[in-house]
Amino acid sequence: MPINVQGDKEFNSVTSIQNKALRINLNENIYGTFAEIGAGQETVRNFFRAPNPTGTIAKTMSAYDKDFSDAIYGAEPAKRYVTEPRLKAMMAYETGLIEKRISRLKHPNKLFFSFANTVATIDWAKKYKGHGWIGIRYQTTPKGAYNEIIMHVQLHENKAVQQQISLGIMGINLIYAAYYHHNDPKTLLKRLYDHLSPDKIEIDTINFTGPAFKEVDNRLMSLQLVRNGMTDAVMFAPSGNNVLPANVLYKKNILTLRGSFRPVTNVNISMYEKSLQMFMEEHKVERSSTEVIFEMTLFNLKAEGDEIDEKDFLDRADLLCALGHTVMISNFQQYYKVVNYFAQFTSEQIGLTMGVSTLIDIFDDKYYKELSGGILEAFGSLFARNVNIYLYPAKDEETGKILSTKNLRVNNNTRGLYNFFKQNDRIIDITDFEEQSLDINSRKIHEMIHEGQSGWEDMLPETVTLLIKEKQMFKK
Repeated sequence: MPINVQGDKEFNSVTSIQNKALRINLNENIYGTFAEIGAGQETVRNFFRAPNPTGTIAKTMSAYDKDFSDAIYGAEPAKRYVTEPRLKAMMAYETGLIEKRISRLKHPNKLFFSFANTVATIDWAKKYKGHGWIGIRYQTTPKGAYNEIIMHVQLHENKAVQQQISLGIMGINLIYAAYYHHNDPKTLLKRLYDHLSPDKIEIDTINFTGPAFKEVDNRLMSLQLVRNGMTDAVMFAPSGNNVLPANVLYKKNILTLRGSFRPVTNVNISMYEKSLQMFMEEHKVERSSTEVIFEMTLFNLKAEGDEIDEKDFLDRADLLCALGHTVMISNFQQYYKVVNYFAQFTSEQIGLTMGVSTLIDIFDDKYYKELSGGILEAFGSLFARNVNIYLYPAKDEETGKILSTKNLRVNNNTRGLYNFFKQNDRIIDITDFEEQSLDINSRKIHEMIHEGQSGWEDMLPETVTLLIKEKQMFKK
């Protein structure tokens, strides 16, 4: 019996990688294939090193040559191999093959799986850090339908061999968690980082499908990635499916609106429509090359205290998706971090749409004390790139005066900085607005809906109003 010493804290012991591989190897039913492209046989190597690998491994391969890969899994029209479609093709092909070659009459209790990855590790010049897709297609019941866990990772270590080791650890963690933690997806997510940290490998997209995950909302899984510190930001499409930020933002012009969207109001839509029109005219860009992102931060999602109400989050997400918008969840409290994030994917134009109170906060130097260069360092990131701020006016509750760049007052310490950016047209007023819309307050609307009052309906887009009533959103 283990000894407890007075003063001990709760300790969560994590199963070693060797013991995870051993447990799977000793299970006579878990049986499958490994197809690993681009980095090496980093995952299956752990199973070979553990006793009884023949209990788990039906086949392992690495179709490293592109022509060989095309011959096995089909040609890639765009000649891109580190993609989600390629990963899915690999897993589907391999599970189909094992179903053909392993007799169910002889092995009625087998739980087949196909683990796959397609990865580009860091290049020799260390210009590109590396990234990849990792997934497992597997059964939890004999002859049952297949489940899938698919994720995209960013590799942050500076040597290819280090990245290979981390990929192998995460691969073992994924296979083990898929079988032993599929009943609790949040725990499954955390177990992916056993013996790892996000400093080494970052998961920025994950999707769960299949009967084992029929109750899982992938948007909540995205939210968990940010809450757990596994990534800084995640995105999901109007369909509600999680999408890879790099695919959405690559070489695009980007306009983003941050808010709580609790719920989406006519003011939010007016801000979006007016600023998008100005953005496109100002920079002479096409709508097809422009991505509009509705962003919510973890702070936006915390209605009261430090906890996030998941139903409340899904209500907001449903409303934005119903309006056809792409949603980003981030832990970026300062705007310069948002711009730095977007700049990873594009060198095109970036626009930030915001209200007066937000702009005043941006020019408050108290928010930048953790930076050695203070507000100047932050603004170097914010405005050094092709960034414009589109400012939606507000109404002073006491005087009724319309506030814009012409009359708002910022922190005395940063007034000169503010005037510089305003005079150089980096902060632009949205002048085409309806004054009565400035009286709309989302917090008051939420309170009215919550208390079952009427009179809020006309302050929201019709689609939003109908959906709130249909699904009884934001109610007590």
